[in-house]
Amino acid sequence: MAHDRYRLIGGDGERARANGLVQAEWYRSDIPRPLKKAIVRRSDAPALRDTAIWYGLIAVSGGLLVLTWNSAWAYPAFFLYATLYAGPADSRWHEAGHGTPFATGWMNTWLYQIASFQVMRRPTVWKWSHARHHTDTLIVGRDQEIQVRLPIRPVRLVLDFFGFELAPREFVASIRNAFGRISPEEQTLVPEAEHARVIVEARAWVLAFAAIAGAAIWLGSWLPIYLFGLIPSIGGAWLYNFFGIVQHACLPENVLDHRLNSRTVLMNPVSRFLYWNMNYHVEHHMYPSTPYHALPLLHETIRADCPPPYPSMWSAYREFLPALYRQWRDPSYHVRRPLPTH
Repeated sequence: MAHDRYRLIGGDGERARANGLVQAEWYRSDIPRPLKKAIVRRSDAPALRDTAIWYGLIAVSGGLLVLTWNSAWAYPAFFLYATLYAGPADSRWHEAGHGTPFATGWMNTWLYQIASFQVMRRPTVWKWSHARHHTDTLIVGRDQEIQVRLPIRPVRLVLDFFGFELAPREFVASIRNAFGRISPEEQTLVPEAEHARVIVEARAWVLAFAAIAGAAIWLGSWLPIYLFGLIPSIGGAWLYNFFGIVQHACLPENVLDHRLNSRTVLMNPVSRFLYWNMNYHVEHHMYPSTPYHALPLLHETIRADCPPPYPSMWSAYREFLPALYRQWRDPSYHVRRPLPTH
């Protein structure tokens, strides 16, 4: 029953509020004022380029899946397609939700809506959930986006890592929302004025699911179901979870310093493109209005005031996996990141 601590209703939220952890003031590294303007400046060009490349890769891999359908080559083709369809959609959903990739607002809106469907996150519900994640990061009973919860349930964690938790749950929830039902926990996140939007978006999703199913019936083929919606979202979840699970896992809960509860991991250019620089996660949490393309500059600016970044994903996992095992055996354990002494 310890997992009940994480519930938005009946969890540890009121205890967190009593301890001054709700919507509290977080530590921020200083940035010189002239540089701050350059860091938060938005531009359409980088995001247009990267979004065109990403959807181009999805189109090519989708073409391979169509060409190899009904052959053994369809299995690796689907794996490639789903990975590109859903894996990078997580960071695109995330960044567009912050409104930072494009200077033009409607471009952020459209990318957010489309990427939300690809990654199976109901747009308005997750917009407010993620806002809470930033105001109350890893605060138990407040942050619904804590992925590794204590005590650890290994089977559930593995199922979630490979997409069998989030996408099916969101699929069912969207149908519930389409009938006008918004759960009590969703109501604690989403303002009442936004409830109608939640319902309209859910109904649009249900129409999309119906269109996909209808296309499959009309064509007499499962292909449309493997190209759009729930199945490719599950199939590609491993990539964003591979990148994302180390953002916060096994770090301390209920602290007010992102240097202690977030990780920055240095990546190669391909991984950074797929993940849209969300590997600079300490920096993103300190200054969430920073566009993804400016995060490397922000990283260099505040690097001396932060724990050393992990030099690679391998180095992050070399710490994370043993820490995960130790937390499974001892839920009181967490990784302690070194802070600068100056």
